[in-house]
Amino acid sequence: MDPFSFASSEALELPLNVKIVRLEGEQTQIPFSTLIKRPDLRHIGSNISPHSDLYLTVQLWADSKPLTVPVRTPYKPFKNERKWGNWLTLPVTFNTLPLTAQLAITVWDVSPAGGDGAQGHSIPFGGTTFPLFDKENTLQKGRQLCHLHRRKAADGLAGSSTPATLPTRRSEKNGKSENELVVDKEQEEAERLEKLLKKHEMGEIPRVDWLDQLVFRNIEKQNILSSSPSAKSLQNRRSKMEGEITTLDGEVEADIENEVFTLHIELPRFDFPVVFSDHEYPPPPISSMQHLSSSQNNILKPPPAVYFGPGVDGEADDGSFGGRLVRIYDPEVGSRDNPAETKHRRLVRGHRTGAMDRDLRPNARFRDELNQIVGSPPTHALSPDEKDLIWKFRHHLTKDKRALTKFVKSVNWQDNSEARQAVQLLSKWTEIDVDDALELLGPSFDNSDVRAYAVDRLRKSDDDELLLYLLQLVQALKFEHKTPNSTDEPKADSSLAQFLIARAAKSFMLGNYFHWYLMVECDDKSAGQPPQYRKLFAKVEYDFMIELEKTPTGKETRKTLLRQA
Repeated sequence: MDPFSFASSEALELPLNVKIVRLEGEQTQIPFSTLIKRPDLRHIGSNISPHSDLYLTVQLWADSKPLTVPVRTPYKPFKNERKWGNWLTLPVTFNTLPLTAQLAITVWDVSPAGGDGAQGHSIPFGGTTFPLFDKENTLQKGRQLCHLHRRKAADGLAGSSTPATLPTRRSEKNGKSENELVVDKEQEEAERLEKLLKKHEMGEIPRVDWLDQLVFRNIEKQNILSSSPSAKSLQNRRSKMEGEITTLDGEVEADIENEVFTLHIELPRFDFPVVFSDHEYPPPPISSMQHLSSSQNNILKPPPAVYFGPGVDGEADDGSFGGRLVRIYDPEVGSRDNPAETKHRRLVRGHRTGAMDRDLRPNARFRDELNQIVGSPPTHALSPDEKDLIWKFRHHLTKDKRALTKFVKSVNWQDNSEARQAVQLLSKWTEIDVDDALELLGPSFDNSDVRAYAVDRLRKSDDDELLLYLLQLVQALKFEHKTPNSTDEPKADSSLAQFLIARAAKSFMLGNYFHWYLMVECDDKSAGQPPQYRKLFAKVEYDFMIELEKTPTGKETRKTLLRQA
């Protein structure tokens, strides 16, 4: 595949400029009989002179909404043709343009009497809406031809009634519906030459000076001949005058469909194609009203199913939005607690019920439910009802060492009153096994008191039992609670780290394994090992060596570890 160079619109921090070049077209003359019936028409500037004074306004729109104020061309008198040649700068940059951005360009005529769509003494001569990005999401550049819709101001809407490019007209032939394009040969040739001129200006066609001058001279002659009034154009004007319809109130409806006006504009040119790219913002945070702690698994409700009825626009077949429906991120859906349930939980777990809960004993049905919850695997996510049931009979469950991990999961550690009661109850619990203590040191538990309780249980283990879980304990250093006020790194001086350093310094066997487990983590530079974790293990290794120096055999142990390396 050949390489393709392009630029993204997000990196283009330049103001949006557009050059108004000229206006081409012939206007149908109004007969004198009509001017007698409608004397106000004789005061319109374009009816007085074919090169009357006109001005343009350019405004940026997107999604049927204006994004900027209109920018107006300066006054310029015309002689033989309506030609401006002015660059207009809009108060917006390319990197802020949405994909649906388009220019609403309106040509204004002068009329003291006003009229439909008039703004003061100005009435719309014609309007056009030009999109800035094409179907391939590429920014338009260079010369552009815009069809001008007579006596209409550019609306700038998503489904604009004044598009810059007219849809292809189709006709029926021999009574059968055949897709036969109705194309003017002269217009087709002019469009072909315009495309070639664009390629020549962009450097896509090699330049030959002597040949280019001849071609440009012939094109200029052809434009002069096409713009000069001929016998055919005069005959067309007479037929248009004869085909005018006078209504009952005296208004004249002229046949303006055959009046073809083309506005020539020019956009900035770039060396490479500019492709639209939008800035991806991070997802907004979940509502602060959520009361579940980060150590508990949030049971999110599934997204609601949306069914589109008749007449409702949904997504297109290609996955894009084909209608008016827009997805809006709501941080409260699925993650925020129900206020009624939150209030009920606070009342049930309040300190006023603590004295009564000490004497509660479960009946047969509740006892079976508690046994089923306690016997569930560690990966089981507790439902709100199961958490409330464990909290209700927490004093009764202190006799069951297996229930401690489930009790810790049922506590809302963000509630100070509830967390205080849970910490006081930890000391009354039956001594747990080592595997349960390892679970309390996992990533699901971030409370410092809970992790300190698990470390106290490990202090009662001998070196042989501790060696079996040493690798898991080294990995658990990543999940230690973080330092307050600022850092995103786990604490290297936590209770678990101090415990492992103290035990490893006293035992050569533990110290040897502990040292190499840490060194492996320090040398792990894979994508799954962030730099803050390597820094953490290096700090623990440094503290371990300092503690090892304080022992009588510390220096000999360090020499042995160095020889092993």
